[in-house]
Amino acid sequence: MSEPTEEGYAGPATVLVDGSSFDVEVTLRGQFQPIDGRYHWYGRIGAHPDLGAGARVLLSTPHGQAEGRLSDVDPWGRVRIAGTGTPPYALAR
Repeated sequence: MSEPTEEGYAGPATVLVDGSSFDVEVTLRGQFQPIDGRYHWYGRIGAHPDLGAGARVLLSTPHGQAEGRLSDVDPWGRVRIAGTGTPPYALAR
């Protein structure tokens, strides 16, 4: 199992979209934005044939879960995910 780092999280996750659950690999990171006072997290989900741009999802890691939105798919089939608020991984203290 991968652990959170100061920069985010890389490892296994589960995506719940439209009632279907998929096991995936993710690379996530984020930062606090002082302009709006919220934490913004983002990253990529490994290529998966059942995931595409535009869906709202629940992303779970061994360290937490959070709602996010899928956006662009890169040339390697990885899907970008982004969310605001508490991320689906532990923040380094």
